[in-house]
Amino acid sequence: MDRKLSRASYVLAFLGFIDALYLLIIKLSNNKALCIQGIGDCWSVNLSKYSEIAGVPISILGMAAYLAIIVLLFLETKSPFWKSNSPILVFGIALAGTLYSIYLTYIEIYVLQAICPFCVFSALIILGLLGVAIARLAAGNQDKNEQ
Repeated sequence: MDRKLSRASYVLAFLGFIDALYLLIIKLSNNKALCIQGIGDCWSVNLSKYSEIAGVPISILGMAAYLAIIVLLFLETKSPFWKSNSPILVFGIALAGTLYSIYLTYIEIYVLQAICPFCVFSALIILGLLGVAIARLAAGNQDKNEQ
């Protein structure tokens, strides 16, 4: 069970990283054609003041979070320390990412009144990672209780 959950986490984190990278490419290239025309308003969201923190694109933060999850999942296979500690760290990153995604979705809907489909995709991915992280923690606790 844990192997399937780990694989699911890898896949979701990889997809999230690619999505965040694409958002960064849109922002840095300043190329409106990279946004999907007719589906949401990626352009307005990606150019808004909310798309950066202190001049750093939020997509870089997303890439860092997804990459950190990938690294933690990899380290789990390398030592008992990481095997026991990585799941809670992944949970923490996914929880923080989910909470921040909720805030950003609020900004999109109520402040900008524009939805970025790539941002929604990222929010769903981080929410999925949170769900898998919870399942992994629950499975780990169940294994400890059975021993």
